[in-house]
Amino acid sequence: MSNISAKLVKELREKTGAGMMECKKALQEVEGDIEKAIDFLRTRGLASAAKKAGRATNEGAIAEYISVDNKVGALIEVNCETDFVAMNENFTSFAKLLAEVVAKDNPADNAELMQLSVPNRDITIEELFGETVGKLGENIQVARFERIELLETGALSAYIHGGAKIGIMVQFKLGNQATADAEVFKIYARDVAMQIAAANPIAVRREDFDAAVVAREKEIYKTQAAESGKPEQIQEKMAEGRLNKFFKEQALVEQAYVKDMDISIDEYTKRVAKELGDTVAIEAFTRYDLGASA
Repeated sequence: MSNISAKLVKELREKTGAGMMECKKALQEVEGDIEKAIDFLRTRGLASAAKKAGRATNEGAIAEYISVDNKVGALIEVNCETDFVAMNENFTSFAKLLAEVVAKDNPADNAELMQLSVPNRDITIEELFGETVGKLGENIQVARFERIELLETGALSAYIHGGAKIGIMVQFKLGNQATADAEVFKIYARDVAMQIAAANPIAVRREDFDAAVVAREKEIYKTQAAESGKPEQIQEKMAEGRLNKFFKEQALVEQAYVKDMDISIDEYTKRVAKELGDTVAIEAFTRYDLGASA
């Protein structure tokens, strides 16, 4: 039965809270019988998902996916109600699958993501949400996601830390694409991602900082120096010294490498590049902290 009225779809939506397309599909499956359509949605978990949709989701997990060629990746934050579910294998696997779908199908937003197909199954992501909510018994929401695609020679690296509470994705520029498959590079790339998780830099290098942030820091340091009562020339040097210290702590390439505090990330990068016989540069990074999107 293909001729399903908008009024009937609206009625089913009001009764179940399921999406419009899912309601229409359910009604088509049962030839317009609304009670059977409700049962159909319940078996898919979509009705129970809608009932739980208003409940707070303060826990969750961050998941990542990187393509085989290391050129396309995604980070996603998926929220649930309790830490118990956040650590459940069904939930973490669900989050990882969503990251893969985002990377491969490039949805513009959550609404578009929900209408995409689940790999190797004849259902939508929205229907998969219903199934997962039915299994786990909690409200589940996608908080945010980001897809990254490298168009030039380079590679992506990702790292999930702290029980999936922190997610990192780093973009590297390389001279030779084959470098991405070298074990030395893979170890280095993971180390850089771990550095970002541990040291939480603001930007890759000092040139990348927002001018307003730098101006604000410099003004603070100038005020502090003025309070010393020392000559203006010395005050300027004091402020510049503190600003340089700020960059060494907050610019990724200037940070001390957490696994070897005697060298910086920039020095570590140059060492790896020399060993590989290639150019290696950190281009950008994305960091997700659970709950920080609010």
